[in-house]
Parts: sequence; structure tokens; C-alpha cells
Amino acid sequence: MTDQPTPRAQRFAGRRVIVTGAAGGLGQVVAELFRAEGAAVVATDVAPAEDVVACDLSDDAAREGFVADALAELGGLDVLCNVAGIQQFAAIGAITADALRRHFDVNALAPLMLAQACAEALVESKGNVVSVASISSVMGQPYNAPYCASKAALLLGMRALGVELATRGVRVNCVSPGGIATPMVEAAAAGLPADTNWDLIARSTSVIPGFMPPADVAEALLYLASDAAASVTGANLVVDRGVVW
Repeated sequence: MTDQPTPRAQRFAGRRVIVTGAAGGLGQVVAELFRAEGAAVVATDVAPAEDVVACDLSDDAAREGFVADALAELGGLDVLCNVAGIQQFAAIGAITADALRRHFDVNALAPLMLAQACAEALVESKGNVVSVASISSVMGQPYNAPYCASKAALLLGMRALGVELATRGVRVNCVSPGGIATPMVEAAAAGLPADTNWDLIARSTSVIPGFMPPADVAEALLYLASDAAASVTGANLVVDRGVVW
């Protein structure tokens, strides 16, 4: 007798969801879990993949076109889930202006502009926005200045939207993960300098060893998007195995 997966609660039956960064890693898991719980999902990523719309969300025209198409396909929106992001470690002397701009374009500008574009649809449905920030948004980390700065901008921008949209019935929250076992995290390490100070790196080491599976963080995102979090807005839910105390 083979083990069968445990059926998931249908918390999102009839709900309409956009998930970004869904071609792999955390975003793919998030999209799969929303679908498993009954949601109609439009997923996007910069790279094409099965059941994923290819779109560079930092491109204004492409982003606006994607939102228009997604809202038309779904017939409205209940949840905007901003997962897409980039990270590349670099020592201060190796940071370029182009790399810094790209981090802000993808990690901060795109999710904030997506929230703007989806705001009226979310007001209509009394929906919510959930975005992936990072523990890097609340603590300094070596060789990680572009990512830290862009994720801090995302976190505070989302909190500002949460205040502005609260009286219109829209909740806005963030999840701040620590290290996740994803291709992005693995690739980012390639930028560490040859003379990396590993004592500084160790300051971001979790109490519970190892990188988290994406599903651990995905569950936190789905909780904030669900009715169970109806009284939660402006929150930053840290999921990091004990880095930030």
C-alpha cells in the first residue's frame, strides 16, 4: 500500500490569486499549495515554465500588461502574493550601480507597483497582499548590501500600503525568511569574495541548523493570505530557524 498525500483544507476555494516568481523555488511551491487548496492561480516569472506566464515585472509595460491579462482571466483578485526576487552577494568594492538598481527594481519597485495595479480589485474583494521580504530587511549582513537595502524598502513600503488600505478592507503583510534551500540562494553564494570573513557570515547563522525547505515558508505565506489571519495586517512574520531574536 502506497502512502497517499494528506488532503489539504480548501481554504482558498473560489479565491483568485496571483503568484510571482513561480517558475521554481519558493514561488513554485506557493503556487502549487494555493492550487491544492482550491484557488484559481495565475503565476508569473521572468523565465517561462509550465503553467507560468513569462514576464519581467521590472518592465513597466510588461507588468501592466500582465496585471490586465491576469485580472481579466481571473475575473478579479483576492490575493496578490509577491515572491519574485533576486540576490547576489558582493563585497562593497564589487557592487555596481546597475546591480543595485536591478535589486531595487525587482525586489522593491515591482511588488509595490503590482500592489498599486491590483489595489482596486483587492478593495472590491476585501482581499490581501502577502510579500516575501527577508531577515535581510531587518539586519545588516556582510556582502549583501543591495539585497538588504532593497528588501528593507519592500518591507517598509508594504507596511505603508497596509496603513493606507486598512480602512478599505485590504490587509498587507510580509514574511521574512532566513536561508531557504532554493536555486537563488545557492547561486547568490557565487558572489562571495575569495577573502570572505566567515565570522561575519556566521552572525546570520540560525540556531536550528541548515537551510529551510521552501514549504516551511510557503505555509506562512498561505496563513497570512487566509481568513485565519483576518485580524493581521502590517505584520512581518519572521520564519528563520532562530536568526533574528
